[in-house]
Amino acid sequence: MTGYTPQIQRTLTTLLLTLVCCFTAVAQQPLRRTPTQQKDLNGGNFGGGDYDRMQDDFGEEGSYDERHGSNRMTWGRDTTKHEREIPIGVFQWKIDPRLGNIIPSENNDTVVKHYSNFNHTDGYNGEYSYLGNLGSARYSRIYMNRTNDLPFLFLQPLSYGLSTLNNSLFSNTLSPITNLSYHSCGNRQTGEDRVRAYFASNINKISGYGLKLDYLYGRGYYHSSQSSIFNSNFFGYYRGERYEMHAWTQFGHHKNAESGGIEEDRYIRNPQSFSQRFGSQDIPTMLDETYNRNDYQTYHLTHRYNMGYYRDVEVPDSLQPKMPEDKELLIQLNDSVRNIIAKDSLRRSLVLDSLRLAWQKNIVIPQEFVPVSSIIHTLNIDHLNHSHYSYDTPANYYTNHYYGKLNDILDKTQGLVVTNTLGLAMREGFKKWVKMGITAFATHKYERYTLPSIGNDSIMGMNTYKENHFSVGGEISKTDGNFLHYNANGEITVLGDDIGEFNIDGNADLNFAIGKRDTVQLAAHGLISETHPDFYMEHYHSQSAWWDNDNLNMEKHFRVEGTLSNKRSKTSLTFGFENINNYTYFAMHNTLLKGADATSTQAKDYSHEVGVTQASNDIQVYQATLKQDFKAGPLNWENEITYQHTSNANALPLPKLNIYSNLYLLFRVAKVLRVELGADVRYFTHFYAPDYSANIGQFAVQDTSNPRVKIGNYPIINAYANLHIKHCRIYISVNHVNAGSGNMFLAPHYPVNPMTIHWGVSWNFFN
Repeated sequence: MTGYTPQIQRTLTTLLLTLVCCFTAVAQQPLRRTPTQQKDLNGGNFGGGDYDRMQDDFGEEGSYDERHGSNRMTWGRDTTKHEREIPIGVFQWKIDPRLGNIIPSENNDTVVKHYSNFNHTDGYNGEYSYLGNLGSARYSRIYMNRTNDLPFLFLQPLSYGLSTLNNSLFSNTLSPITNLSYHSCGNRQTGEDRVRAYFASNINKISGYGLKLDYLYGRGYYHSSQSSIFNSNFFGYYRGERYEMHAWTQFGHHKNAESGGIEEDRYIRNPQSFSQRFGSQDIPTMLDETYNRNDYQTYHLTHRYNMGYYRDVEVPDSLQPKMPEDKELLIQLNDSVRNIIAKDSLRRSLVLDSLRLAWQKNIVIPQEFVPVSSIIHTLNIDHLNHSHYSYDTPANYYTNHYYGKLNDILDKTQGLVVTNTLGLAMREGFKKWVKMGITAFATHKYERYTLPSIGNDSIMGMNTYKENHFSVGGEISKTDGNFLHYNANGEITVLGDDIGEFNIDGNADLNFAIGKRDTVQLAAHGLISETHPDFYMEHYHSQSAWWDNDNLNMEKHFRVEGTLSNKRSKTSLTFGFENINNYTYFAMHNTLLKGADATSTQAKDYSHEVGVTQASNDIQVYQATLKQDFKAGPLNWENEITYQHTSNANALPLPKLNIYSNLYLLFRVAKVLRVELGADVRYFTHFYAPDYSANIGQFAVQDTSNPRVKIGNYPIINAYANLHIKHCRIYISVNHVNAGSGNMFLAPHYPVNPMTIHWGVSWNFFN
């Protein structure tokens, strides 16, 4: 692949490791301290005792302790010893992108359990369909798991290699932390490599900073399917009583080669029909020297000023200071004074009264700051440069060609989104009768996009599209307590290009304690929204795809979901329903080539065109998901089964069933080596899966006017061994052990990689 050489790979890897070492060297001085007044996740205070428990409640496994929450861990440190030279521990949280509210974290990049699944493009539980190679475009087959938290349409299929503020962690550490990990498989011609680094350190008790770097390069087991991704994000925070600030930035680069899929599916479905044997690299593909590239940056700052008062902390009688005895008070005096008052009872009494009064005056009553209200400001800037280019495009591959030369395609667009939000919040719990927090906010969003314009069959320049939106909204929430929690927010656009848009979203959960060790939770989620389709669905200009859809209607969504879960039985059951009006989607419009068989489903027999379509009727989606885990001694069996039904499979195709099952042994060797040894399977039923349009880098439903391709009904089995000892995690896995022939596709004309052997290592450092 042009532009990718082993020297460049080694140079980038060396640069990545050098940066990590530099940031680690900055914080070599150990933090030998016990924080005593540190903000907790709900904005209160926690003392050094909680940090001690944070360390002692986790063994070397670094697993989740239900008593204190999943954001307190020791990163694999053996904390059974009470005397430690370097204090080990990290307290982590996320923030709400709009208002900067603190959100308890549930995941961490250093999880021990199922470490071998961390590097899978199809996700931990195999719910994503993708193009086969590491870091390639993907989408979730489970409709209600799909998110839209990326700022630009071109980035949404690339969620694997992207960070978002929703999944980024801020860390408060007892000592600087560095984690390095490396994943690899295959050889120099077909293999995959990924290097990741995480670093976090405190400046003082209430402020800190950190970074995460991620570089991967997948050469591809099929021709012209390489991927190169570099993503970095940096964070900093200050959490004082009056002023709080969180800053987060991201810089990323994606470059993906586009193969267009293999020419004929029978290379995979029926290889015996060929007189010779083809390796995966020998199978011809539709495109060569064709690429999509995305360079993006995000800058985020959220800060607030808290207004409130100080109040005395009620101290139990058993912990209140007691008046010293007379002899302890008198010992403060020099010998001559004590000798004088010893002979005069009246003087002695007066001196003691004075000493008692002085002692009482020196008693400091502990106080805490109670925030009553907050003024909030959030600034977010997103910038994208997207380009699609090709040096070797077959003459009949695209149905339309609007300008330029087929063998010199260069499509470019830029996007800029600047969002400012100003909010005023009344804080929850500043009085006993204040059972909720209430926030009002106003948001201004500025968007600017550029697209090419043409005339006389050539590009004339770039058109600029500018949009302004002004919206107002509010939020109510309850996070304190153990029984009931809820959060509901609403927003409506009152001025600008998208006037009339609105969104109402809410979550709630009820928690019922059963005995001392069991909890049943009932959670609900609801959503009502009416929004315009994405800008790039309304306007897009390129050499092979062109549309200006000024008459698209607003999409309307109504969703309800409910989940019943039980911790002790490890059972979770979720039901969901969504109604969609004016569903907007990409659709293929292919044309059969002259002389080709009209019943053919092969990519080589059609010219390709993609466009935007809106469904004329409402679409209903029903979904049910059952999660059930079993355990018998060292034997563990974890299962997740999702059933889906769509009322319009032509516009919104979904598999009826999506299944993930994982069977493994969990045991220890010599009490220090944690071992997971097992195999898992991913499976989904037949359906007309979305095709992939290489010229826009998006998945699009198959053309219903031509014969279509069904994929699915093919299990993918992986065997693995995960090892964990002290600071080190290691895995080795054999993926797709059942590789052979059959319907082994995750997208039409994009086969699953053949059987491959993967390995990885991760190490934690404490300075």
